[in-house]
Amino acid sequence: MPLLRNLAALATALLMTAPVVALAATNEPISVKVNMARILRISAPAATVIIGNPGVADVTIQDPQTLVLTGKSYGSTNLIVLDSAGNPVADTMVSVVQATADTITVYNGQARTTLACDPVCQPTITLGDDAAFAGSAYASSTLLQQSAGK
Repeated sequence: MPLLRNLAALATALLMTAPVVALAATNEPISVKVNMARILRISAPAATVIIGNPGVADVTIQDPQTLVLTGKSYGSTNLIVLDSAGNPVADTMVSVVQATADTITVYNGQARTTLACDPVCQPTITLGDDAAFAGSAYASSTLLQQSAGK
């Protein structure tokens, strides 16, 4: 009987020390909006993070069990998290989507512009917008940032 008890204790200890794949608990991809960040908590300390397509998303290690995922462009990619021994902590899909709440898309012929309306509509740059509109919105934003910094 003591041998059985020792084996049960050993099995319990091994299960408790094994990293749990917190991010891949379901088959659903992790969703993040373009130009937005999302905090991810993982169950085991991360030493290395890998994004399949860094043009779609970026991830950084905030602390060993907290990751910051940032959407860079529309699309899907994968996220792999490894511990210090190189063992996988998580392997999951990431989906970068457009924020649709409080935005209006205006088409003028082939030229597309996007406005964020919360509560007043202001120009916002979205992938696929007309280049002249995007350049004008970016220049206006840069001017405001420079004015605030002085």
